[in-house]
Amino acid sequence: MIKAGIKDARQHFTEYISKVEKGEEVIITKRTEPIAKITPIKKKVKALLMSHKELRNSIVAKGTPLSEAVIQSRKEEAY
Repeated sequence: MIKAGIKDARQHFTEYISKVEKGEEVIITKRTEPIAKITPIKKKVKALLMSHKELRNSIVAKGTPLSEAVIQSRKEEAY
């Protein structure tokens, strides 16, 4: 973390921005009191798309299978 006064931050702005791009934080002070913080923006990591086979294998069936539900429904309608 880097601390810099307003005047120093103005004079070396490009240098501080380069350091922020590399992951450092810069605290801007006014008469030694912190007034602002420049931090890097966290980039979103794109998730890799699965293949169709991986996607199908990742799906977990829950509950009663549809075929059993249909059979049960037909039995109930028969009465």
